[in-house]
Amino acid sequence: MKKYAIIAMVVIGVIIGLKSYVPLYNAPMDVKAFGTYDVTIHRDTWGVPHIFGKKDKDTAYGLAFAHAEDDFKTIQETLIAARGKLAFYHGKEGAANDYMVKLLKIWDVVESSYASQLTEETRDLVEGYADGLNHYATLHPDEIYSGVFPVSGKDVIAGFVHRMPLMYGLDRVLGKLASDEKPEFSFHPEKTEWGPFEQTLMGSNAVAVSPKRSADGYTRIAINSHQPWTGPVAWYEAHLHSEEGWNMAGGLFPGSPVIFVGHNEHLGWSHTVNAPDLVDVYELEIHPEDENKYFIQGKYEEIEIEEVDIEVKLWGPFRWTFKRDKMWSIHGPVFKNPHGTYGVRFSGYGEVRQVEQWYQMNKATNHEEFELAMTTQAIPMFNTVYADKSGNISYVYNALMPMRMSDAYDWKGIVPGNTIYSLWRGYIEYDMMPRVVNPESGFVQSANASPYHATIGEDNPKPGFLPRNLGIEVFQTNRAYRALETYGADSSITREEFYAYKFDTKYSDKSVMAVNLNQFLDEATSDDPKVREALALLRNWDLDTDSTTTAMHLAYDAIQPRSNPDQYTYDYDAIMNRLEKAVETYQSIYGKIDVKWGDIQRLKRGDTDLPLSGGPDIFRAVYSRKKDGQRTGTAGDCYYQIVEWSPKGKVSAQSIHQFGSATLDENSPHYDDQAALFATHKMKPVWMNLEDIKLNLEKSYRPGEE
Repeated sequence: MKKYAIIAMVVIGVIIGLKSYVPLYNAPMDVKAFGTYDVTIHRDTWGVPHIFGKKDKDTAYGLAFAHAEDDFKTIQETLIAARGKLAFYHGKEGAANDYMVKLLKIWDVVESSYASQLTEETRDLVEGYADGLNHYATLHPDEIYSGVFPVSGKDVIAGFVHRMPLMYGLDRVLGKLASDEKPEFSFHPEKTEWGPFEQTLMGSNAVAVSPKRSADGYTRIAINSHQPWTGPVAWYEAHLHSEEGWNMAGGLFPGSPVIFVGHNEHLGWSHTVNAPDLVDVYELEIHPEDENKYFIQGKYEEIEIEEVDIEVKLWGPFRWTFKRDKMWSIHGPVFKNPHGTYGVRFSGYGEVRQVEQWYQMNKATNHEEFELAMTTQAIPMFNTVYADKSGNISYVYNALMPMRMSDAYDWKGIVPGNTIYSLWRGYIEYDMMPRVVNPESGFVQSANASPYHATIGEDNPKPGFLPRNLGIEVFQTNRAYRALETYGADSSITREEFYAYKFDTKYSDKSVMAVNLNQFLDEATSDDPKVREALALLRNWDLDTDSTTTAMHLAYDAIQPRSNPDQYTYDYDAIMNRLEKAVETYQSIYGKIDVKWGDIQRLKRGDTDLPLSGGPDIFRAVYSRKKDGQRTGTAGDCYYQIVEWSPKGKVSAQSIHQFGSATLDENSPHYDDQAALFATHKMKPVWMNLEDIKLNLEKSYRPGEE
C-alpha cells in the first residue's frame, strides 16, 4: 500500500504543477536607458577587462557587461539564489537555500533598508551594475533564465545580504538544527570537518612588508586569497577606472560591482577568512499548553509565524509548490523539532551596506580613509592586511563580534533562551579588534590563524583585552608558521625573496603534518616490503611539496592533516591503514610507489593538463579531488597579486589567475591561457595606465557595440 500512496502523492503533485504552471517571460526593458552610460571596455592581451567610465556608475555598468561576457551563467545563479528561486529552476536540491532566504527575511531587509541605509552614490552604483546585466540579457536572450530579467540594484544588494552569513557558516548551523537528531554544538561549527578533510584546510594568505624590512626600500603586499576555482565564489580579475577617482585592480566574485581584494595607485589590501563565533543557538522554553509561545523576560511571548511557499521544479515546465512555516523569536529564526525548539542569532542581521563599505575601501587614498571605511563594520568578518605608497602596513582581525554579557554559558554550544542575560548587548567596536599598525619589524601576515602572532616582536596584539567568549583563534596553521619562518626570519627581503617566499612549498617542523608524521614514523613497523619502502620514503622526506618530490602523496593520504591541531586526533592504526591502502593503490596504478607529486597532482582545464606543486595548508596552497590515483586541483591558490610601491610611491603589480579571464567560455583563448604560468609559479603584469593598456590591447569597445 505504501508504494501506491507514494505514486498517488506524486500524481497529485504533478496535477498541482499543471494547474499552477504559468509560462515565464522576461519583462520588457528600456533599451534606450542603456545608451545613457558612458563607458569603454578595454580587453588586454590576457583578456582582462579594463573598464573606463566617466562616472562610477558607468564603470559598474561596464563591469557587469564585461563579466557577463565571461560568466553570465554563474552571475544568474547568484541572482536566483538570492531571490530564493534555486528550487524553482533546478529542483529539490535548491529548496534548502530557498527556505533559508525566506527564513532570514532577506528581501524584507533589502526592501526596508535599500533607500534608508545606502547612500545615493551606492544606489547609483548598483543600479548601474544591474543595467549592465540587463543590457547583456537583451542582446543574448538565448542565454537567460526565463523570468529573471530585468534585475535591479536591490538584486545586487540582496546577493550580498544572502552570501555574507554563508561565509561564516550560518547555513551549516541551520542545517544541523533542521536535523531530527539533537545537534551537538560542543565545538565551533566553522572549525569542524563538514566534508572531505581538505575543506577543513582551506584558507588564505596575506603578507605585507614595509621599507623597514625590504632590502630596496619598497613596500610590498602579497594578496593571496584561497578560493574554489569555479562557481559563485571563484575570483574574476578586473580593473575599474572612472573620472570620479575610482582606479582599482583586483578580484571580485560573480554579481559584485566592486573589487573585494586588490589595489589602487595609493594602497592595497587582502582578506583572509577568520572564524570568530558569530552565531548563537538558543533553546527556547515553550509554554506547557501552547507550543507557539516561549518564555523570555519573565513572561511568555508569541512565536512569529508566517506560511511561505517554496516552488520546486519537477520536470520540464512543471513545478510543485509546498508550504512551510517561517518562525521567529526575539533571538531570530526559530526551528521546531522533536528534540526541542531553538532560536538563532547571527551577526549582521539587517545590514545591507557591504557593497558600500567595499566601495569606500576601493576609493580610499590613504590609511585614514581606509580605516574610516573599515569602521563601518558592514563586512562582519575577514582578517585584513593593508599596505600603501607611504610605507604604512597594518593588520586587523576584522569581525562583527557579539557583546555577550556572561561567561557562565558555553557559547559554542546551545545556550538557554529563557533569560535576557543570554541576549547580546550589541557589537564590540572596531577599535577594539586585535590589530597591528606599522610594527617595528616592518612585517605583518595573516594565514587563518591566531591574530596574536600577526608579526614578530613586541607589537603583536595582546590576548586578554577582549572577552574569551568570542571564539578568536589561538592556533597556528602551517602557513602561519611558514610566513614567520620565511618573511619573519629575513630582516632584509629582496624583491626576488618576496616572490620566492610567496611560492613556498614546505611544511613547517611545527605543523600538524610534521608532528604527527614524526610520531607515526617513530612507531611504524611492517612486514610488507612495499610498506617498508613507503616508510623509508617518508623518513627521507624533507617536508617539501614541490612537484618533483616522491613522498608527498604517501604523507598526504596517510596523515590527512588539519590546519587546526585541535581538530586532529593522532591514531596510529588509522594512519597505518591509510598508508597500506595508498601503497596498494599507487603500486597498482603506477607500478611503483615512488611517484612524483606532480604526476599525481594536476591542473586540468580543457585540453590543458599540467603538474602542480603545493598542497593542503601549504603557502603554495592547492586542494584537490582524488580519482584513480590522481588529484585534480579544485581550490586554493587562484587569482592573486603581488603589489609594490617604490620609495617615491610609484605603484606596480603582477597577478595571475589559475585559468584565465574567460571563466566559463570554453571557446575563448582566455579560458586557460594563464594556466601554464600559474603551474610554474610565474605571473603577468597588471596594467593600470591607459597608455600601457593600449600597448597591450586585444580590443576596445562600448557595451553592445563590439
